[in-house]
Amino acid sequence: MVEKLDVLAFGVHPDDVELGCSGTILACIAEGKKVGIVDLTRGELGTRGTAETRKTEAANAAKILGVEVRENLAMADGFFQNDEINQRKTIQVIRKYQPEIIFCNAPEDRHPDHGRSAKLVSDAAFLSGLRKIVTEVEGINQDAWRPKYVFHYFQDRFLQPDFVVDISEFLDKKIESVLAYTTQFFNPDLNEPQTYISSPEFLETVKARAMMLGKRIGVKFAEGYLSDKVIGIKSFDAIIQHAT
Repeated sequence: MVEKLDVLAFGVHPDDVELGCSGTILACIAEGKKVGIVDLTRGELGTRGTAETRKTEAANAAKILGVEVRENLAMADGFFQNDEINQRKTIQVIRKYQPEIIFCNAPEDRHPDHGRSAKLVSDAAFLSGLRKIVTEVEGINQDAWRPKYVFHYFQDRFLQPDFVVDISEFLDKKIESVLAYTTQFFNPDLNEPQTYISSPEFLETVKARAMMLGKRIGVKFAEGYLSDKVIGIKSFDAIIQHAT
């Protein structure tokens, strides 16, 4: 029997989750929450590496993060659509793990797959709660399930966050998980074409964004999110105080 997760993080490509929300994942796990990752595609169109190397790298990154499970839905990199077939695949995995919170790509970004996947996951999260949509796993009908929240993490484009999460304790481990993708990021031992993300400067921008977002709430490093709905709090004690 599949164990229920607290958080399910979706990335359209292996390494999206690591770049966008791995610090928050580490913070959630440190609090005792159960977290899983689902990659929508195998990243087979990437300039560097192959679908097979990305699979190995994703497994290594999952071990570094300490997540409960990582799956790949094998949608077509670059060409998947937000259609019924892919919505049903996504609904199945949401119902399988019954997360309270979903993380997924930003609704607008440099890579067109990111925005398209953001809408796909958001739509599937809503449709997953409709009991008349029937899905099954291994011949057993699944119960309807709708997560409480869908949060979109950032990658390339700067977007005004609805909230940010303090990841100051976890930045080094976040970068370690990113560097598990040895074919994708800076690696002087590889004879591969240079890309937008393979320069040593790119990793510095990842750190710089975390520092910039952290500065806005008076901490060292943070990750930013957009929310599909308004966030509520029970206590003002939960709010991180700005430095004065």
